[in-house]
This record gives sequence, structure tokens and C-alpha cells, in this order.
Amino acid sequence: MQSGKIVVENLFKVFGPDPKEILELVRKGWSKERILNERGAVIGVNDVSFSVNEGEIFVLMGLSGSGKSTLIRLINRLIEPSDGDVYIDGYNVARLPKASLVKLRRRDMSMVFQSFALMPTRTVLENAAFGLEVAGQGRKQREARAMEVLEQVGLAPFAHKYPPQLSGGMQQRVGLARALAVNPSIIIMDEAFSALDPLKRREMQDVLLELQKKERRTIIFVSHDIEEAMRIGTRIGIMEGGRLVQVGTPQQLIENPADDYVRTFFDTVDTSRYLTAGQLKADSVPLYVHNGKAPDALQVCRELQALDKHYAFVVNERNQFRGSISLEKIALMVESGQQRLEPELLKLIEPVPENLPLEEVIQRLVKNEGPIPVIDDSGNYSGAISKGRLLSRLQGEGA
Repeated sequence: MQSGKIVVENLFKVFGPDPKEILELVRKGWSKERILNERGAVIGVNDVSFSVNEGEIFVLMGLSGSGKSTLIRLINRLIEPSDGDVYIDGYNVARLPKASLVKLRRRDMSMVFQSFALMPTRTVLENAAFGLEVAGQGRKQREARAMEVLEQVGLAPFAHKYPPQLSGGMQQRVGLARALAVNPSIIIMDEAFSALDPLKRREMQDVLLELQKKERRTIIFVSHDIEEAMRIGTRIGIMEGGRLVQVGTPQQLIENPADDYVRTFFDTVDTSRYLTAGQLKADSVPLYVHNGKAPDALQVCRELQALDKHYAFVVNERNQFRGSISLEKIALMVESGQQRLEPELLKLIEPVPENLPLEEVIQRLVKNEGPIPVIDDSGNYSGAISKGRLLSRLQGEGA
């Protein structure tokens, strides 16, 4: 079995008569078109397997009718699977008794829908506390918790308003607050922001990403918008005709699409905007090691001049970044008789992680005079990004 917070294995859903017989035909190689034409059955989900890691936002994408909304309802068993397994924290949801399933949903799972599904005669506070009310919590306790999450989504001042008094974006915040109030480890969001105008949609994406930084919940997010998927998704799964065609990070899908169907999703997207520091880095800055003895200033000065380089980086013997120094400063040191690039003479620059998005890389480059160092997941130096490197890469991407 795969590992993950949520693990889906060989999941099928048949809509129509004799699901077991239909599954046999699928396994014999019958196409979904033939099954529909000859047996009148629809294959909603076709042998889907994948896992979702704890704390990630996993986005399911696909055209209308691709099976993404059916799939998420199989995961929380709002729809009964025809075959296959769904594990949450090791428990097979597809096999749980009804009472255990209800308990699992109340304790660990929340859903946010495209339609806000708010009760117009209840206040924002009462709507946010509704899940806790269903779970049997007392009024004082549930309203205190609801106020906490309304604060998180920026709606505390509107706690005693009613949904019709709020804008669409604010109503969707109430829906998100209601989902968060029960403190679930898993949130399933079905086209949650698609009814909003573009500005409100981006605003809600920002709210979700900010909350995710702090709380690291496991989120399955259904969307038909590739820009939204790439902006919020840790990984993206693309569905077609009930099948899961490909799963990967946004950059993996851009660089290695499984087929033309996946490729078409990116046709209208400026993919250069989704470059990361790891993809922009290069060995463009000469690197010197301080292994108990600082690098020789005169030697470094001569080498930089020969290479026509204006900056050098220094790392320790464990390849951890220690600082930057310019050719101009080294030349002044040599002129004044200083012999070594001691740590106190280096410029301290905060390295950027390899997964830092392009937008933030640009902000860092603008603030910094020279190139910026990049580090890997282990904190080790892995390359540098300069303004020239960034421009050449963007030109290569056609931006």
C-alpha cells in the first residue's frame, strides 16, 4: 500500500445496473463508450490510485464530466464505491460501518462547496458554529471556537451579521470558517472559489494559503482553473474520462506532460511565472570553502578578474552558505594588506529555498545588490541566482 494521509487504491464507481458485471467488462478491456452504448452504464471513476501527503494541498483538475467531483465524494463516502479502497490514517473508509464513518467525518473531515450553503436566518457566528452544534458542543464552547476561526478569516467584526448582508467573497469565508471550526485534519473543497469574481477568487486563495502556512491541514481542492491549481497546489492530479491521467508538481506537469490532454491545460498559461529558485539557479558565482582557514584574498581577487566575475560566495566544509563578497571589496582588502576573507568581512545574505516562487525571487533580487544564494531541503548551498541569469532564463521561456 502507498503511504500518505489519504491513500486511494484501484477505486471504481459505476453508475447503472449490475456494477459487478460492468467492472468485469472494464477489466476485459471494454471502453466506457462501449459500456454506455451496449449496457447503459456510466463509468464515473475508473481504476484510480493516488496518495495525498499530510499537510499538502492536492488539486484535482479536469474538464466537466472528468470524474473529479465523483472522486472526492468517494473519498469521504458520500457516494458508495463500486470497488477499491480509500484509506485515511490507515483506516479503510470504503469498509467502515456507518456509525464509524459518521464519527470519522465529524472528527477529521470538512467540506467546502461552490455554493456557499449558508443558512440565511442564522448569523455568521451561528453558521460558523453549525458543525460544532451538530457534534453536540454547548453554545458557549462552540461560539468561542467559531469566533476564533472568524478571526482567522477576517470576519470577526461581522459575526452578528446575516449571510444576505455579506458579499459573495465574505460568504465563502464563512463557509471556510464553518469547515475550520471543527478543527478537521482533512478539508475537501469542491470548486470552492469558482463562483467568485477574479479578484475575490484570488483573495480567497490568499486566505487559504495564509491559513495553510500556519495550520498545515491536508486539503483536496477540486478546480477547473489551471492558474488556480498552479498557484495553490502542492501537487496536481489531472483527470479525464474517470481516469487519473497524471499526478505531479506544477513544474513536473509543465516540463513532462503525460499526453496532449495534459499539455492543453497549459497552452494559455505563461508558465515562466511558475518557475522556482531551484529552476533558476546556476553555478554562476565562484565558490570558496572556509574549512577552518579563510580563503586567500589575493588568490580570490585574481581568479575573479580572470573569470570576469564580480562576486564570490563562501561556504563552510559542510557546504553551508556563510556569506558573499564583491570583487571591489576584495581589491580594497588586498590594497590595504588584508590577506584572508575572514567571516566578519563577508556580507550576510539570507539564502532562498529551492521552492521559492519566481515572484518572491524577483523581490529578493531587487533588494539585494548582487546574486542571491539558493539552498536545498537539507540547508546546503546548491547554486546562485543573479539578475542576468534570471533575465536570460525568462527570455528562454519566451516571457
